[in-house]
Amino acid sequence: MTASPPSSPQEPEREGDQRPAVPAPLDASGKPVEPVDLAYLMRLSDALNTTLDLDTLLKRTSELVRALIQYRIFAIFLLNDRTQELRVRFEIGHTADVRRMRVPLGKGVVGQVARSRQPLLINDVTTAENYISANPDVRSELAVPLIAKNRLIGVMDLESEETGYFKPEHLRVLTLTASRIAQAIENARLYARVSRQAQTLEVLNEISIELASILELDKLFERVGQLLRRLIDYQMFSIMLLDEKGETLITRYAWRFGYAHAPLRRIPVNSGLVGAAVREWRQINVPDVLQDPRYLPLNPETRSELIVPLFYKGRIIGVLDLEHTRPAFFNEQHERMLATLAAQVAIAIENARLYQAVRRQERQLERDVTMAREVQLRLLPPMAPEHPHADLAVRFLPARTIGGDLYDFLDYGPGRTAIVLGDVSGKAAPAALFAALVSGIMRSAAAQHPEPARMLALLNDALQERKLESQYVTMLFALWNDENRTLQVANSGAVQPFFCRAGQSVAVRAEGFPLGLFPNVVYEEFNVATQPGDALVFVSDGILDAENENEEMYDQDHLAGLLCSHRDKSAQEIADAVLADVTRFQGSRERFDDETIIVLKVR
Repeated sequence: MTASPPSSPQEPEREGDQRPAVPAPLDASGKPVEPVDLAYLMRLSDALNTTLDLDTLLKRTSELVRALIQYRIFAIFLLNDRTQELRVRFEIGHTADVRRMRVPLGKGVVGQVARSRQPLLINDVTTAENYISANPDVRSELAVPLIAKNRLIGVMDLESEETGYFKPEHLRVLTLTASRIAQAIENARLYARVSRQAQTLEVLNEISIELASILELDKLFERVGQLLRRLIDYQMFSIMLLDEKGETLITRYAWRFGYAHAPLRRIPVNSGLVGAAVREWRQINVPDVLQDPRYLPLNPETRSELIVPLFYKGRIIGVLDLEHTRPAFFNEQHERMLATLAAQVAIAIENARLYQAVRRQERQLERDVTMAREVQLRLLPPMAPEHPHADLAVRFLPARTIGGDLYDFLDYGPGRTAIVLGDVSGKAAPAALFAALVSGIMRSAAAQHPEPARMLALLNDALQERKLESQYVTMLFALWNDENRTLQVANSGAVQPFFCRAGQSVAVRAEGFPLGLFPNVVYEEFNVATQPGDALVFVSDGILDAENENEEMYDQDHLAGLLCSHRDKSAQEIADAVLADVTRFQGSRERFDDETIIVLKVR
């Protein structure tokens, strides 16, 4: 080391004017650092501080070391904390066997340096104990531990085909730089871990969003397998779900070496590693399945296995099972990722199951409604009866598949027919069932041929005995006598009938309480004497209450005008014209109530 020049004689020393000497930097052994070493350290620091990419960092390190030592064989081994093995992370001049090598602590020169944390220079490896001869041409070796914050990161190893090639100054310089290299490597690895975690969270978020949109189980299982490969490079994978009793795991999806298949496997929860995960309510990570007595050898190639339970609302619904041909393949990061993903998968599976259950119920309901529609239509008379002096026609359009309107023509003996038009409160299946009840009671009572007012009273009393909350019926009951062309009318809250005579419409002012609301109701009865050419109409409130896009109602004026303008036509033509006009009036507005019309044209 060059000494500092003495003070100039022209500048005598004065008290208080002495400059303190700057201490020279020391290496790890306490020896002064040579200027060449300082320059090297500065270049090294600059090279290491300008990148956080591990591959770039290791390459730059190898180039800086080569500037001091003209090696031909170089490697940096990094320590796997979980397996406590060293593996090659960067190399120059090594064979493929060395690149695949896993070196336990204490084995070989690299393992010995890692365990002792002391550098080692071997001039002749043929005389060294514990030497692993991976390359028969190697004669000398120099290995330095990489330690950051008292934690072993790995080992930097140089080899030569010449005996005694490496010198003590080589060892000193590498020892001096090893801690800086180790810290730079650790920073790069930390940055890589943070980047991977951020990327993993982003992928997990994308996966959770996509899985929530898949509602078919088979497609969901397949997509889970595909998306999971973005996170873990597994070789075998399966999804197993518990049966309804919770006693057996059944394979629902399996992926093996690039091909999807679904073998019919049933594994009781009291056997196998998958059963253990269910029994113990936890993940199971087995580094070597051949050493675990619980393992069932279903895939002979498997060496490591990771099983993750699928939890949903405090219970296990199945497991994710990942396998690999390499021992100790799955690590803690895989476990954390799968724990997060498994929660999303479990929710997606239950959503898909619920959706399928709802779809099955919907299909069953559609079949039931179709059957109910057929039964309802069979309960209604297929056609109106014929009379010499009366032309009868009926049209019925339910707002839904089945409706709450009911109509009937009851035979009251020669020349007499009861015309019935009712409207049950509510819509769809409940209304149709209640309408069937009313129809059954009415037909049973009709055997006694009660007059209209008496019939409504009987029906009201019967419904009071079978009272249902918020259920009632409005009904128009009219009895036609064809011999004298008269009509007896009683009404329990239905739309009042009216008829057109000589171009003028006349309403039959019959009123009354709906059936089933109040007990002991007495109903009025009206007699209408008709004339040839009269056209009478009975309609449900779905006709008069029909609305158009402007929320205007069809009302009785529209109906009366149409009836009178078509009074010369047949009953069927009048009924068709009324429904066509109502449909035209509604336009694009959806029909919200059943529409029924009965027309009586007096001959």
